Amino acid sequence: MEMLLTDLEHAVMLIIGMVWQVGWSLVLGFAISALLQTLVSKQGMQKALGRNGPKEIILATLAGAASSSCSYASAAVSRTLFKRGAALVPSLAFLFASTNLVIELGVVLLLLMGWQFMVGEWIGGVVLIIILAVLVKLTYPKKLVEEARTFPEAGGHNHDHGGMAEAPGSVWQKLGRRDTWVHASHSFVMDWQMLWKDIVLGFVIAGVLGAFVPDGVWQFLFVKGANPWIQVPANALLGPIVAMLSFVCSIGNVPLAAILWGSGVSFGGVLAFLFADLIVLPLLDVYRRTYGWKMAAYIGGVFYATMVLAALIMDLAFNGLGWIPARNPHAAAAMEHFSVNYTFFLNILFGLVAVAAVILAKRNPMRMAPRHCCGHSAAKAKAAEPVHAHHHH
Repeated sequence: MEMLLTDLEHAVMLIIGMVWQVGWSLVLGFAISALLQTLVSKQGMQKALGRNGPKEIILATLAGAASSSCSYASAAVSRTLFKRGAALVPSLAFLFASTNLVIELGVVLLLLMGWQFMVGEWIGGVVLIIILAVLVKLTYPKKLVEEARTFPEAGGHNHDHGGMAEAPGSVWQKLGRRDTWVHASHSFVMDWQMLWKDIVLGFVIAGVLGAFVPDGVWQFLFVKGANPWIQVPANALLGPIVAMLSFVCSIGNVPLAAILWGSGVSFGGVLAFLFADLIVLPLLDVYRRTYGWKMAAYIGGVFYATMVLAALIMDLAFNGLGWIPARNPHAAAAMEHFSVNYTFFLNILFGLVAVAAVILAKRNPMRMAPRHCCGHSAAKAKAAEPVHAHHHH
């Protein structure tokens, strides 16, 4: 009993420590994301993404990188693009970009795991999109795509992910307008509403696994000590499967990734785990309800193959460059260390930024359709709920 209480205390301290280490960076990332969503017009996005060409794929990638990092929200936006006429590859490229190339994810990786993982995630995100484009081109299921585009969804309604009507003027002029900041504050609050459960659950799962699962279990599962020719491919194949079963959100799984890395999982295996936020079981179910089960199976298969290949390429490249970071077997213990340092002051500063955004959003209720899906649980449970223009956030 005493042992259980000690482990529970360890898990709680680990959870609090991880939240403390990355709290400010999450606020910073969401603030930048909210401003980009407000300043970058989505008008004409569908027209611009109507082909599977390089230009359209690059545009979709940039749009994804500028959007929210929530995999459920990204799936809803991608679905809207696709159903309104965007080609398949740009629609899926948007998904990969919005969950692998976003600022807040990079900052959290930098803080918890080092610059190599941040760079690996970002370069890996681009590699993912290139591999995806090639695989889809080689296996393009024309009939499935046509069926998926007109697949009858529950309720038969579509979300509208359009933001503010396009305001005239330069970025600097827009930044000088109160409306811009009001809209950004709503985007900030809605992103948090969609994501907070995932993020908290991610920290809780990482804390519990970090405290209760001995390193030996991860080492056995990921064949630590085996010949690299066996371990690296095995880890790349297994990483996404572990993520599928334990995964929460694209940011929520970083703490567990840090623990896996400290336990001896290969660099590529950890990256494969991080990449796999788009094939978790609840999201595969969203694809099934949105596009039909055949298209969902196709997307799941192509995504899994893409993630494994990208992880192997990144592992080889980073080993070749000598960029594999040193392991920190005490990653979990380091997260429990508190002191008055830059983290302390940054948490206070960005805590105030978050409070200011919430107050601004509350004082100025929106009088237009929200730009995101209408809440995280809605994105999970009802991929096609109507959004009414008179809803206030």
